[in-house]
Amino acid sequence: MTPSDKETEMTDLTTTYLGLTLRTPIIASAGPYTRDVDHAKALADAGMSALVLPSLFEEEILHEENELTNALDNLYGHNAEASAGYFPDDVFAGMDSPADRYLVHIEAMKAAVDVPVIASLNATSHGAWTSYARLLAEAGADALELNLYHVAADADRSGHDVEQAHEFLVGEVAGLVDIPVSVKVSPFYSSMANMARRFVDAGAAGLVLFNRFYQPDLDPDTREVRPTLELSSPWELRLPLRWIALLRPGLPNTALAASTGIARGRDVAKALLVGADVAMMTSAVLRHGPDHVRRVEEEFVAWAAEHEYESVDQLRGSVSAANTEHPDAFERANYVRTLHSYTLPA
Repeated sequence: MTPSDKETEMTDLTTTYLGLTLRTPIIASAGPYTRDVDHAKALADAGMSALVLPSLFEEEILHEENELTNALDNLYGHNAEASAGYFPDDVFAGMDSPADRYLVHIEAMKAAVDVPVIASLNATSHGAWTSYARLLAEAGADALELNLYHVAADADRSGHDVEQAHEFLVGEVAGLVDIPVSVKVSPFYSSMANMARRFVDAGAAGLVLFNRFYQPDLDPDTREVRPTLELSSPWELRLPLRWIALLRPGLPNTALAASTGIARGRDVAKALLVGADVAMMTSAVLRHGPDHVRRVEEEFVAWAAEHEYESVDQLRGSVSAANTEHPDAFERANYVRTLHSYTLPA
């Protein structure tokens, strides 16, 4: 159930994100729950107003293709393309790729829930970005999130080259598909504000702040590098808050999503106050289950009523850098005050 009728009357929760009208500003970011139709439906039933699917990764597609090629080589002892001619047609029936399964998943999700479904894509080659983006749009996704997860580890490639390639990529995809495109960005560009504007000028309808760059861990005994996933915590919301507050005045018509650290109704309030259109949540749901979505909405509605906000539109951006009495608090002054805020124990 959603909050009581009395509370709902006090606050209009409706918001717009990527041109999509949403019942509330609380949406599900990519995660395990949106990988499965039944779990995703539980999120929608609990009040999530949109669902972002886990990314389709080009590496996964290439991996399965390589596995099939190797299997054919081992079986026939020669080139897999030649070997394929020896198979009856029905042998290949049902051999769908990760891309095929993803397209089916989009269709199944659209049939199962009555909220917008946003596809996500992460590729490594230009051709894959454009071809798969078109397929995801044609499969019925309401919008497309470009997951720009890239570690700039090539010392021969300058920051300018990396940024220019990302800008070109966004422009290519946005110009190719007929659905809104958002960009899930990292905070590590040399000039975040400049890159945000360049993405929007290239055709991005929205920005998701920020992509979490998961760091691998190392077992010192086995010397094995291990992938490590840690769920986000509310303190991590500070970085998106700062940048949304700084970007909102210069990007008034761009959809901005706060991602990472959304766990409570107060977190949703913080995100909207600095100028976000939506607050994305996954880790808190993984910790507490789908019903936590209801609690977060109820907390947000109660907070808004207490502070006499009647709508999301009324509170959005009221503490952005353009509207706060101390805009420098989001810039250098914040650093100085933070350093002086710590006191040693007596």
